[in-house]
Amino acid sequence: MEELPTVYLYSDGGAEPNPGKGGFGVILNYKGHVKEFARGFKLTTNNRMELMAIIFGLKQLKRKSKVKVYSDSKYIVDAINKGWVRKWEQNNWYRNKKEKAVNIDLWKQLLELISYHDVEFNWVKGHNGHPENERCDQLATMALNSDQLVDDPGYIAKENRAKSKIEKEGDLCRKCNTPLVKRISKKNNTKKKKSYYFKYYLICPNCETIYYTEDAKVMIDKNDTNTLFD
Repeated sequence: MEELPTVYLYSDGGAEPNPGKGGFGVILNYKGHVKEFARGFKLTTNNRMELMAIIFGLKQLKRKSKVKVYSDSKYIVDAINKGWVRKWEQNNWYRNKKEKAVNIDLWKQLLELISYHDVEFNWVKGHNGHPENERCDQLATMALNSDQLVDDPGYIAKENRAKSKIEKEGDLCRKCNTPLVKRISKKNNTKKKKSYYFKYYLICPNCETIYYTEDAKVMIDKNDTNTLFD
């Protein structure tokens, strides 16, 4: 069987502020032949840039390779080497019973790529004099400060979900993107100092997050004891 070519992939990424403008830098080294890449984004996060850098680098390879990745992101290196990301995948992308994993779109891409290539992940301490890491940091900084920034569609989609107003049954949960269902309140959920109560609420059947809407709010006439039986 033909021996796989060995490629060294160095990467770094960041956002200023976080979230904010972002950029990543990548260096590929194959038998001393070096290529540098960088990309900048209008709005994203540190972790998304770190992930995108490695994904971008792996996508440049034209054939199956043995790849040694060097990154200063413990978020990525530990998630891979300690098996966390595979557990998230097996658990429908939940980190635990209630917390959805983040950056799922990018983790899926990365897992597909490392399933094809033979990839080894190595952590290097950032800003510690590692030549390639320092250069990747420079590339990332130049990219995020350039005037050629592009959208990060995955982050924009997440932001749109977070900003969307929860109004009715079927709207998507902000935490896990699952359609919400309506539940009728079984008891008076009014605190003593409140002048209203909610006759129903919306709940996520997946992560059990509860949402209260204006349409469900009922104002209370303190002098009318029948109001609570609306």
